[in-house]
Amino acid sequence: MGNSKYLDGLTADEYKALTKKLWTIQNHKCFICGEEIDLDLNPTNIDHIKPLVTGGKDDESNFALAHENCNKSKQDADLVVARAMAKLSKIIKGAEDKHETPSLKHVLASNGGSQFCFTYKIVNDKLSYAFSQTGDDTIRTSEIFYDKLSKEKTAFIQVPLQYLYHDEIINPRGINSSIGLLIKEFHKGNPQLHISLARLDENKIKIFDGQHKAVAQIMLGTKELIVRLFLDTDVDRMIETNTTAGSKLKQIAFDKSIVRQLHDTLYSERIKKYQTDHNLDEDDFSFSEANLVDHFKGERGSIRTYIINSQKNLITKNSDNKLQSYINFEGRGSELPLSYSTFEKTLLSRFINAKTILSTPLDFRADEGLNPRILEKEQLVQLCNILAEELLIGRYSTETGTYRIENKVAEGKDKDITDDHLAAYRIFKEEIMYNWIQYIELLIKNFFSMTGELYNDQNLFQIKFPDQLWTNIRSFVRNLRDLPLWKDRSMASTVFGGKQVYDYWNTAFRTGKTPDGTLVLSKPINVVDMIK
Repeated sequence: MGNSKYLDGLTADEYKALTKKLWTIQNHKCFICGEEIDLDLNPTNIDHIKPLVTGGKDDESNFALAHENCNKSKQDADLVVARAMAKLSKIIKGAEDKHETPSLKHVLASNGGSQFCFTYKIVNDKLSYAFSQTGDDTIRTSEIFYDKLSKEKTAFIQVPLQYLYHDEIINPRGINSSIGLLIKEFHKGNPQLHISLARLDENKIKIFDGQHKAVAQIMLGTKELIVRLFLDTDVDRMIETNTTAGSKLKQIAFDKSIVRQLHDTLYSERIKKYQTDHNLDEDDFSFSEANLVDHFKGERGSIRTYIINSQKNLITKNSDNKLQSYINFEGRGSELPLSYSTFEKTLLSRFINAKTILSTPLDFRADEGLNPRILEKEQLVQLCNILAEELLIGRYSTETGTYRIENKVAEGKDKDITDDHLAAYRIFKEEIMYNWIQYIELLIKNFFSMTGELYNDQNLFQIKFPDQLWTNIRSFVRNLRDLPLWKDRSMASTVFGGKQVYDYWNTAFRTGKTPDGTLVLSKPINVVDMIK
């Protein structure tokens, strides 16, 4: 190891002996990934646990053994941070393999959390409690604070992970590997400036804010978290508060997909309230979206938003949606090709009419498989699956990702970038997707016009598509994928060299040339030709 005088001074036999010693101390496990090391089969490296540049010692007390591959690909020079991030990556992958959005829930489940209910009592504005199921019968007492403005009662308590849960109602926000920045901060010994917020729900302590900070601490081995615990809080009001904080007030980078999910929850609550107000059974859906809007007169604008955003969320987070695995729900990232913002601005906004509120009952023709909202959801998921199957699965590599793709191609540093990966990356750029998605809309309208079938051009996916139409859509996507320009590396620094306006690609698709006259297609895109 070039920067270690200690290791450089060892003979081959001494280095081998140290390797064997560390291997034994670590119970034959890699310090970074935690998987088994076979000294006969696995190449290994000895590295400093704490880097020399940050004050680590150059002696045996600061050495650890790791797989050579783990050490080469580690995400941080500090092996403790690298190990924490490797563990987090495993948890994230495990969730994604189950087609679930990784969240605090998965981190808690992997670290012994979310096991027990919280036993407590309140006497004279004091919260008394014990964590007996962990073997600790100590009675603890915390003062209850009363907020005169919000009327909320809260207490500050330190809670073992076994008693903590993720609040998927108030804040279903997911996580990704960007939490590594927080892991580094906490590993440096820097304090947590904003503790996690939690609420009591059926004797469970559920964290609804500060979950990223909670994850970072758990990954570094923390077994207890300090939380501000809200007692007897109103869920609807807390959802509204949390949503406003992340959207209108912009206190955090609150992802639009999370707002959609929260609105889905609020919509469900309004349905239940309508049923209660009209003495309807919980399985009675004989009323319409328009009835809901009329009933909640003071919230008409909000109810309309909840209805549309609920539909968008049901499509985006549908367990059958294969495209979901390729959507980045956590702001900017370099692994996935499609941001949620792009997905929302192109496919969702194009095919879900925000002005349409249905006057038919919520369960209208549901038994025939012709309910308009259910059809809209199922058919848009089917479209997503066609896009995933034809453009991404087996073609796009998350390891290669999106970072500086065009720069690497322009600089000739693109040996690891396949043609299929490059094509997928380019096709899903926002300004490009916005334009080709319009051709799918045109294709659908042309089909119904040619068959003479009536259709609502504002809500296309609320009509059942025949098999032939789905065949045409898939053919279009395949032919779009196979256009030579997506794999043309000479365009990396020109046509694809930066973000273009929507009209740039509108012109290119309509004429075959960019606005500056660069030829990119042998002929303009024609939907009839593209379904052959």
